[in-house]
Amino acid sequence: MHVETRKVGDTIVQISGTGSPLVFVHGFTTTAEFWREQVEAFSSRYRVIRINLPGHGVSPRPEGRSYTIAAFTDDIMAVYRALEFDESILIGLSMGGTVAQSFTLSHPEHVRALVLVGATPHGLGADVDVDNVLEAIDELGVVQASQHVIERSFGSSASRELVEFARQEVAQTPAFVAREAIASLNVSDSRARLHDIRVPTLIVVGNEDIITPPAESVALSKGIPVSRLEIMSDAGHFPMLEQPQAFNRILESFLEDCDDRFSRSSGEGLSRQAL
Repeated sequence: MHVETRKVGDTIVQISGTGSPLVFVHGFTTTAEFWREQVEAFSSRYRVIRINLPGHGVSPRPEGRSYTIAAFTDDIMAVYRALEFDESILIGLSMGGTVAQSFTLSHPEHVRALVLVGATPHGLGADVDVDNVLEAIDELGVVQASQHVIERSFGSSASRELVEFARQEVAQTPAFVAREAIASLNVSDSRARLHDIRVPTLIVVGNEDIITPPAESVALSKGIPVSRLEIMSDAGHFPMLEQPQAFNRILESFLEDCDDRFSRSSGEGLSRQAL
């Protein structure tokens, strides 16, 4: 599988496959590699675009910019422009789900469908207190603090190898990025505007997710008019990594429904749309 790497501003983007774009956005202190199980599964039909948000993973982390939900929303728009596409199916994990909601509300014409994984309409789940996270960064350092959150994020069936992979990935985010990002995430609130998200939306959450519990996804599904909620068994905060085959089947079914919807409205299949 050929993967092209491009730098767009302060964002490193990984691109594979051809077809209509699927844009994947990761969560707080995680990386584009958290979508690794979706690359081969979807690159045969779609242009898979995995974004490493600024300050995360291998992306630059200049100190003179913002690391907020609003800034990340602008970064996604820059990727659209650089890769020269007008619409995508936008897929966000956790904080990436908050960014994806923000982008959809700000630029509805650029989102054909939306997928929210382990996301919330407001801040963080009740089990993750932002003040405790910031205090842990002060006392333990950002690497250990992030790794403690990661270890609590997986469901009971996750392998030690998978948890260790995640531990190594989150160690790349510096403290000043983590601080600003989690503070912005904590105050983000789309509850009053969920009804303005008019695109088909898939909402996925693991039944063992304590970071963004299923109740948060239920709230999203109740607020977004055209939405489908899937609660996955034997998975925590990262169902696309913990149960990749089951997750990919759910996503594929949703994409096929979007294909059918687009075909009925325009006579052209979504995944075959010319870019």
